[in-house]
Amino acid sequence: MSDNGQQEKLKAIPAMDIILNSDWVKSWLESLGRIRVKRIINQELSLTRQKILHDDEFIFSFDSFKDSCLSSFAYSLSPSLQRVINAAGVIIHTNLGRSLIAHEAIKSMSEIASSYSNLEYDLKAGSRGQRNSHIEDLLCALTGAESALVVNNNAGAVLLALSALAKNFDVIVSRGELVEIGGSFRIPDIMQLSGANLIETGTTNRTHLFDYERAITENTRMLLKVHPSNFRIEGFTTAPERKELAKLAHEKNLIFMEDAGSGLILNPEIINLPANCGEISIKSCLEQGADLVTFSGDKILGGPQIGGIVGKKKLIDSLKKYPLARALRVDKVTLAGFESTMRLYSRGLYDEIPTLKMLRLSPEVLKSRADLLAEKLSQKINADIHVIEIEDAAGGGSCPEIKLSGYGVAIKHKNFSAGYIQKLLRGLEIPILCGARDDEIVLHVRTLQEGDDEIIIKSLEGVINV
Repeated sequence: MSDNGQQEKLKAIPAMDIILNSDWVKSWLESLGRIRVKRIINQELSLTRQKILHDDEFIFSFDSFKDSCLSSFAYSLSPSLQRVINAAGVIIHTNLGRSLIAHEAIKSMSEIASSYSNLEYDLKAGSRGQRNSHIEDLLCALTGAESALVVNNNAGAVLLALSALAKNFDVIVSRGELVEIGGSFRIPDIMQLSGANLIETGTTNRTHLFDYERAITENTRMLLKVHPSNFRIEGFTTAPERKELAKLAHEKNLIFMEDAGSGLILNPEIINLPANCGEISIKSCLEQGADLVTFSGDKILGGPQIGGIVGKKKLIDSLKKYPLARALRVDKVTLAGFESTMRLYSRGLYDEIPTLKMLRLSPEVLKSRADLLAEKLSQKINADIHVIEIEDAAGGGSCPEIKLSGYGVAIKHKNFSAGYIQKLLRGLEIPILCGARDDEIVLHVRTLQEGDDEIIIKSLEGVINV
């Protein structure tokens, strides 16, 4: 198309002032605000201009433009972050917000969020206090550590420890533990950002104690062991025991630090995981000689997102004083939720913590739940519905090779493919995410929460019975 032709098409697009004064726009100004409405219109105008300039067949239609704007206005009314139903069977689902927070913790978070608090005020002394004091004793009691500190997440915990204790010094890591945490965020990247020098040792599948010994120089400050999140290396493998690494580090006057990742507080068997699940409790890490252990709060621990650091008091004190600690500190609401979660652990109320409760569910309980859901669905929708044995997962990089025996409800419709039904369910006011196999959707009951069954039944009745 000639430049003149394009210009004529562009002239057909109404000016912003004219659009803003249109009756169909005025009703949205109050609900969305003028700035938001104008931004959306600008985006639609920009898209229209691009189509005119790059598609000779495109003809501007004001009605189509209006419909696009109205659709965008309506979409903008809904919060971007919204509740979804997890029927996919992954308990600590990273894409769905990881661990659910205990009701008692939510109550504490709400109370602290809506009122003033003694976040950094010592009520006994009547003077300034420390926010970390609210959780330090609890963490020490549960892990056996001398001291403890929490920051915003585990990557932040590792970054703080490396920056404060090993900047410009060498940190030795096995090549088999140079993992990518997620979102292309890798241990070497954190190491570089901290200012510590990464010294790789051993090979991907076999690293011996002598590999660490040979790598130690006068500039070495730390031996770092990293939790192999999301994967396991099996077969012809070797890695030194923690006790061996701890002994070597202490003989050489070095720090032995472990990134334990998942935040396991209890012995695995208590939460229905085998002893060889690949996870080790924070307490065990310390007992076997680690000077510092870092971990996540929103994985197996089952609390809000934090990065925990426990270990020797002298080292933790150094971290508390380091300037980066302030940049990574935890807000009052998160701190309240984490403290409340730790108190549930202290009282042994494990089933009050949703992540632990879901891990501890027996196959018998899951079968009963699946049978009841299948029965209710059969009364409401016209489809092939049956209960099946399935495998669930802990998720969040925890126990990647361990499958949890469970049950689910499989639904097959004669007219709709499983993929099509999944797409419809994702588009609901309360989206439902589920599995699929053999062209049938699968609802994993392990990850369903109270009230989810009723929503699923009503949603499927509207989606399938058409």
